[in-house]
Amino acid sequence: MVLLETRDMEYITVKEICERAGVNRSTFYLHYETLNDLLTECIAYMNEQFLRCMGKEKTEIVPRLRECPEDELYFVTPEYLEPYLRYIRQYRRLFATAVKHAALFRMENTYDRMLRAVFTPVLERMCVPEADREYIMSFYIHGLMAIIARWVQTGCKDDIEHLTEVIQCCVVRRTDSKAFERIQAEQ
Repeated sequence: MVLLETRDMEYITVKEICERAGVNRSTFYLHYETLNDLLTECIAYMNEQFLRCMGKEKTEIVPRLRECPEDELYFVTPEYLEPYLRYIRQYRRLFATAVKHAALFRMENTYDRMLRAVFTPVLERMCVPEADREYIMSFYIHGLMAIIARWVQTGCKDDIEHLTEVIQCCVVRRTDSKAFERIQAEQ
């Protein structure tokens, strides 16, 4: 990750990574076929670390979905968003690389796992027909990722509270949010 702080992934070589880590190239290739495999593993590790730092395990979240207030089902409350956005800000170069190369990092596989493990219970509780679930989740996930990607591209310059309001405005159409009021005033 140190190398990503100084330049884009396209310009980082396996040789540089091995030199920085103090291992031989053969050791690298024993564990990874490509540089993308290493970065995919880094992203998976970071996602696990994020859940740990939030104190949220998947086994803890899924049962709670059956009983929590309906507004929490969108996962856009400050309780969920703010720690996530702080984490993204801290590792923005890695996230920028992941977003830029989403296909290489098999991000669609991550979304599919999220759909099955977390969002299916949410959509069931909201009585969304099974035939519509993949479309709705695709729209939801890609919309959130577009907002976050834009934020990362701008160097995470907007504060986290503002971004949380924007996401809430988009996802739950909160007409009482400051973001919605700002949008209305601009029109």
